Amino acid sequence: MNLATIYKSSATLSRLLLTTALTSSVLLLANPLSAQAQMPTEKTKEGDDEARNATQNSSAGAITLGTIVVSASGSLPPAYAGGQVAQGSRLGVLGNRAVLDTPFSTVAYTEEFVQNREAQDLGSVISADPSVYVPNKRNIYETYFIRGFQSSVDDVTFNGLIGMAPNMRGSTEFAERVELLKGPSTFLNGMPPGGSVAGSVNLVPKRADDIPLTRLSTNYASDSLLGVHADIGRRFGADKQWGIRVNGVFRDGDTAVDGESHRMALGSVALDYRGEKARLSVDYYKQKEDMDGVNYFGLSNTAAVTIIPAPRRGDHSLAPSWAFNTNDTDVVVLRGEYDVTDSLTAYAAYGWKWGGYDALISRSTLLNNAGDISITGIRSARDGRQQSGEIGLRGDFMTGAIKHEWNISGNRFTSDNTFKDLQIPIAARTNYYNLSFGPAPDLTRYDAMGPTSSAQQTLSSVAISDTLGFFDERFQLTLGARYQKVETENYNLLTNTQTASYDSDRISPAIAAVFKATEDFSVYANYIEGLSPGATAPTTADNAGEVLSPYQTKQVEVGAKWDLGDFTTTLALFQIKKPSAYTDPDTNLFGVYGEQRNRGVELNVFGEVRPGLRLLGGISYTDAVMTKAALPANEGKKATATPAVMAKIGAEYDVAALPGLTVTGNINHTGKRYINADNSLALPAFTTLDLGARYVTEIAAKPLTLRASVLNVTNKAYWAGGNLAGGYGAPRTFLLSATVDF
Repeated sequence: MNLATIYKSSATLSRLLLTTALTSSVLLLANPLSAQAQMPTEKTKEGDDEARNATQNSSAGAITLGTIVVSASGSLPPAYAGGQVAQGSRLGVLGNRAVLDTPFSTVAYTEEFVQNREAQDLGSVISADPSVYVPNKRNIYETYFIRGFQSSVDDVTFNGLIGMAPNMRGSTEFAERVELLKGPSTFLNGMPPGGSVAGSVNLVPKRADDIPLTRLSTNYASDSLLGVHADIGRRFGADKQWGIRVNGVFRDGDTAVDGESHRMALGSVALDYRGEKARLSVDYYKQKEDMDGVNYFGLSNTAAVTIIPAPRRGDHSLAPSWAFNTNDTDVVVLRGEYDVTDSLTAYAAYGWKWGGYDALISRSTLLNNAGDISITGIRSARDGRQQSGEIGLRGDFMTGAIKHEWNISGNRFTSDNTFKDLQIPIAARTNYYNLSFGPAPDLTRYDAMGPTSSAQQTLSSVAISDTLGFFDERFQLTLGARYQKVETENYNLLTNTQTASYDSDRISPAIAAVFKATEDFSVYANYIEGLSPGATAPTTADNAGEVLSPYQTKQVEVGAKWDLGDFTTTLALFQIKKPSAYTDPDTNLFGVYGEQRNRGVELNVFGEVRPGLRLLGGISYTDAVMTKAALPANEGKKATATPAVMAKIGAEYDVAALPGLTVTGNINHTGKRYINADNSLALPAFTTLDLGARYVTEIAAKPLTLRASVLNVTNKAYWAGGNLAGGYGAPRTFLLSATVDF
């Protein structure tokens, strides 16, 4: 059955609206009980006063509503002025650090920012940073570039554990924070499964706050994508030491792209205990996503293509109508820590993940300047499980006037996946200027097949660090290293033969320093490495089958951070060198001969310029060069898929004449990107504009927030990716949402 047809039906729309109405009714009926549970003690009244004051300070002139502000719970750094980002974030083994005490470039987006941005995936959140480039937000598999190097949702950490984030695409509704670290992070987090080297993203799960929460949100995105989100949090016990936070999300309908539909269901439960010495948490979530009319591959091109075709508006699709993808994720994560003494804490975490995907997609290749396209159908499914854990000790002590904050930790990640893949040639061709993919390919052969391959991966490591604090900790020096072991085994299940075997290790050192010249100004520097699994020599090389050692990516960075109280500016200069492997044309030996060097500068701003006016964004320049290449003629050329300039600025303004009203705007500029190694073809730069507004009021004495946004207001047509595979940019899209706290 065609899911797109079902999504378009009025029956589905009716069911969704009925679900929203029933949920609202249940919450309203339950409200007397929750109100009774919220009888204001003196402590609660003080908390409510603080919440109201925080709201008034962050949105001057706005209506002040007590329970609409939910402060960060536990040990999370509090929100910074304006509420869009936090005052600090987690740095892996180094724990939570304030922005000015952090010798790296980081940002932590708050739950408030995610809600106001109406973001439904990770790319929509982290794309606010000028050093992050999201090639395509409509893909079945989220990828993004940080400082010019590619990463993916597979390498996102969940509550600090690698491999525990959702499959394929990252959801945001169950996250308290979305933390972004720019630069390699092997020492801090361990090597990620995909070997990302230029940044890391961490999803911080929501926790129940001291103030009880019962929140219902409904949302709409054009063309007819409707959704509902319930968020409930409570704390119990004499000291409110026990907490539970429950989130449920359902979205269903057609997107703004012709022939594309999306359905997503997410449920999460977060339990936590915060005692005097012990802190424990259990997180469970289940996510399932169905997408029709979408693709993984966009459009590749052959060497015969010497002219890039003009892009169409984003409501056009480069995916066949018969393409689909279903992905599902089940995750349980346990985490705990115990204060053995005032200066020694033991901690441990472990997570289990099950799930995979089931897809029918196409690979399209542009053959010539006339626009002729060949098509290959790809039927693919993956099923697997992952386990991830860490254990460690951290503490502090003094040697004279020098303070030491030390950490010893170990982690282990295992992955076991089974694949069922088949490429299906499609005889008919189509043309870019009259695109038609024809009927779905015959899947009879695929249906009769068994699994085709399997892959097992084990990542284990041990890390040690010491942060020395001098001059009352105005100068902090961090020294550390991680021993990383990588093991991989791949099998062809059709022939029962091993196709790859890998067992290697590396030590990844790091050194970082930060000096606080004043309480509001600091400078920093770091040297840190990234680690990626080494490749196996192909059968065409003379050293066929040889496994290379893990690739070490090296970064040097210096920067400065200036906090003006309500507004912060950060500046960073960096150089990253990443090696690559290929077969030498002269010796026919496969080895690490290539290198890409990215040098860049980043300027970021966030906070309140003045009461009622908030800014978030910045500008980056990245000089990405191939310093070593397989063809000498390409050495010195710009690396593909990397825009040299990106500039993004988001503004929010509280309208004093109408208390409760905030108008918003975002300008996003992405520079030219080369799509081939000799730099003869490039995608032009583009700029998009987003506008919106939100209104905070009350209905039946309940806080209500209404939001409306228009993305890509001018309906700009542009190539979104680092190459044609990124497809078209997003079309003009309308977003509406309503959030009420009961």
